[in-house]
Amino acid sequence: MTARPRNARAEATALLPPGHEARVLEPSPPASTDPEWFADDPTAPGSTTATVVTPIASEGTTWEEMATTYPGLAGYVASHWLGLYNRLEPLPADLQNTRRSLHQLAFYALAPARHAVNGKIGLRYTHGGFGTPFFGANEQVRFENGYLVRQKEDVESYPVTTLGDAAELLGIPYRRVWFDGFDDLPEPVGVNERMELDEASAAAIAEWFGFGASVLEQLRRIPNGVDVSRVQLWPEHFDLAIEMGPAQTRASYGASPGDDHHPEPYLYVAAEKAVDRSNPFWNDHAFNGASFPYQALLEADDQHLAAFTFYEEGYRTLNG
Repeated sequence: MTARPRNARAEATALLPPGHEARVLEPSPPASTDPEWFADDPTAPGSTTATVVTPIASEGTTWEEMATTYPGLAGYVASHWLGLYNRLEPLPADLQNTRRSLHQLAFYALAPARHAVNGKIGLRYTHGGFGTPFFGANEQVRFENGYLVRQKEDVESYPVTTLGDAAELLGIPYRRVWFDGFDDLPEPVGVNERMELDEASAAAIAEWFGFGASVLEQLRRIPNGVDVSRVQLWPEHFDLAIEMGPAQTRASYGASPGDDHHPEPYLYVAAEKAVDRSNPFWNDHAFNGASFPYQALLEADDQHLAAFTFYEEGYRTLNG
């Protein structure tokens, strides 16, 4: 694969009529110098005199509204999870092996490449996979359509082989321990053990993260939401999540592609404080919270609405 340089916001804006400015789900350059995040907030309305085109209703013109006027946008809008949402499909049989390999790539290659420059570990959804926000001298590393991509002044792409190769290509040493703040780490595979990647499974995981990002960005705007974080893909657990709520009811709201306790992707609400297990909402005993399985999404008429409703119920259950 020959990768091309990505600037998600600029490429989306280029599709719009003059006087419009895009908001997307993916990180864009330039690298942020904000020490709290060292990352852009891709859906933030910002300050502009242009008409903002956004996936967030009430913060501008929505992408779906634009696609109604300009039908040629529809494919882009759907494929980038900005609206007109595609349905999630039944999963490939080999998803778990691919998910484990991509978890290793996220934790032992992509996240430490970012951490080495600015001390941050969070990743993001990117089209066709996942990757870092832009960092340093406008660099981004990402997994895209089955390939490891490093974007700087130019763009290099490589087949995913081993963790040792990935670290070398990203210009970092392979280290089993590179950050002291983790409690629950993925067990590392051998540095030279070939990672298993099934093309259909990798694509399904990329779509899952796109779906998750689209719902979580909407959830960030929930009425009366308190202390809401940004959407990040945490490399230690390999899931997209936000945190919100006051200290006594704070919880993570996330989308996991699966783990040792859940063979398929699932949505979750994980509370920081103990939950009332007499309430049937708190149905998952693998962690302190509730989950909504992939199969339930497949059966839903409106998958996006079903996901948002699950999260909303979790927030209302915790906060009244």
